[in-house]
Amino acid sequence: MFRWGVLSTAKIGREHLLPAMVEAENGVLAAIASRDLSKAQALAERFGARHAFGSYEELLASNEVDGVYIPLPTSQHVEWTAKAIQAGKHVLVEKPLALDAKDILPLIKLRDARKVLVCEAFMVIYHPQWIKVRDLIASGAIGRLRHVQGAFSYYNVDPGNMRNQLDLGGGALPDIGVYPTVSTRFSTGKEPLRVQATIERDKKFGTDIYSSIRADFGDFELSFYLSTQMAARQVMVFHGEKGFIEVFSPFNAGLYDHHRVELHNQNHTEAQVFRFPGTQQYRLEVETFARAAQGGKERVFTLEESVLNQKVIDAIFRAGGKDGWEAV
Repeated sequence: MFRWGVLSTAKIGREHLLPAMVEAENGVLAAIASRDLSKAQALAERFGARHAFGSYEELLASNEVDGVYIPLPTSQHVEWTAKAIQAGKHVLVEKPLALDAKDILPLIKLRDARKVLVCEAFMVIYHPQWIKVRDLIASGAIGRLRHVQGAFSYYNVDPGNMRNQLDLGGGALPDIGVYPTVSTRFSTGKEPLRVQATIERDKKFGTDIYSSIRADFGDFELSFYLSTQMAARQVMVFHGEKGFIEVFSPFNAGLYDHHRVELHNQNHTEAQVFRFPGTQQYRLEVETFARAAQGGKERVFTLEESVLNQKVIDAIFRAGGKDGWEAV
């Protein structure tokens, strides 16, 4: 059994990843660390972890942990990923791994030197609905892909939330802009060449709160919008010459809608519906990661892919400050 350690008691861990680790068939939640020992102890008791530590360093030094999950604030991801690699631990780190693609390159060198697995936590690529989208496009089900359209928004104006704190890596693009980007890249196997963007920032927080983005993939275009101050919405549509594919709850499957993908024909007279009830994408993520860390030939999200995805986000930020296209 793969022995997991978790750095911090963050909400995403409590609500999604820790339950997934407990339910996983090939892993156990072994340890939780917090700078507040009482918080680590309370969470360890709640989820049945054997060890609780009052510092992240203590957990990384433990022989009872094979790999760590890092849901710390974005600005701390690179630092603690590096420390975990140096400690010889496998690492699953929350997205975005970095705020600049160049900051990921030293982690690749560390990973290779220590011979550990390091992955950015893009749970969507493990969900069968996205594997179905990828397969439908590859099989020619919608003919030539011409346009991908997406949206991801929620409403959050809490000044205490890290998503609204610029120094912690907050903002819409780092938090949710990565999803339309990564899901399009995953589904098509293509990389964008250039981007255009309009970006609006909150006058108080300084974070980006709205973006409208256009990305040129050569064979097709991706257009999507994001916001941290709009009504909650998620959608992705892949539109081809012979039909289109709509993903109704693309990123938080089961929350915004059912796990559902619809394939529509050319003249909109017939639709095939693919449902994936009961799928737990976070459990699939931690189980796949554990198998890969133990030598399995699993398809995981590599650091090399993280560099490519972050380059797109970096280019979007640059494009937001100019009129016209920006190369990726």
